[in-house]
Amino acid sequence: MEWLLVSLGLVILLLAGDALVRGAVNLSLRIGIPALIVSLTIVAFGTSAPELLISIQAALKNAPGIAIGNVVGSNIANILLVLGVPALLAPIHTSHCNSKRNYMLMLAASVLFIALAADGFFRLGNGLVLLTALTFVLGSAVYQARCHKKAEAAADAAMAETAMEEEEVEGADPDMPWWRIIVFLLLGLVGLPLGADLMVDNAEIIARRYGVSDTVIGLTLIALGTSLPELATTVMAALRRQADVALGNVIGSNMFNLLAIIGVTAIIHPIRVDPDFFEFDFWVMLAASLMLMPFVFFRRDITRIWGAVLTVLYVTYILITLT
Repeated sequence: MEWLLVSLGLVILLLAGDALVRGAVNLSLRIGIPALIVSLTIVAFGTSAPELLISIQAALKNAPGIAIGNVVGSNIANILLVLGVPALLAPIHTSHCNSKRNYMLMLAASVLFIALAADGFFRLGNGLVLLTALTFVLGSAVYQARCHKKAEAAADAAMAETAMEEEEVEGADPDMPWWRIIVFLLLGLVGLPLGADLMVDNAEIIARRYGVSDTVIGLTLIALGTSLPELATTVMAALRRQADVALGNVIGSNMFNLLAIIGVTAIIHPIRVDPDFFEFDFWVMLAASLMLMPFVFFRRDITRIWGAVLTVLYVTYILITLT
């Protein structure tokens, strides 16, 4: 029965991921906001909801390995697996994306997270620092959106060019009714955490039969399970050639994982940081983030070869963690 429910959860995740991408892209067209900005907010919040629920529950049940391992493992999976597997199916044309600012914010969030973890606990003060940083990130996204709209209003030619580029996006419908956009977004935002919870709850039952520790479960099984919404969303975005959504989803989700999930959880209940995280996992997370630099700063596409490299690195990390 557990395997059947895991499969059902995966199907829900895939369908919800497609609905969320459709709703987010068409919402950006209707209100004049780039798909990248929308993916940094609506998509990122929706796909990170499972991590938030699991981390809070783990902290309340005195399972800090799951609470922190879930976030760290998810961020590693988001980069190596969530960008690697879709690139195997279809190259992600990140050369057309301008995400330097958001990428630098993600790196800063990673360094801040590790620095606060050195305290040994994520307490109320640490949580407030993380949430303050999140406020800055969201404010930056709003500022970018406003600048984009002002630029469109100031230059008709630029607006026409932008409209032409947006019409070329497969599956985009600038005339989609508001009710349909809202339905797509609701299906995605409700379906993603529902499918993830269904999959993770039953996968955890299966894993515990083999005597796996909470920390390892958090870094591998639960992290992989809660990263499936990002994987589903990015696969659909890659197949639809929406690189902005694919890359923005990963960057936004990683920032939200580090700043919001641990920030909110630390305010609700203190989280002890296992020193073992400093021996390996924190640095793998930071190294994986740095691997995105060529795609962000040098405008290189994530080709199938790069997809294979990222996927192999993730499998290697899982094997090392399990052994």
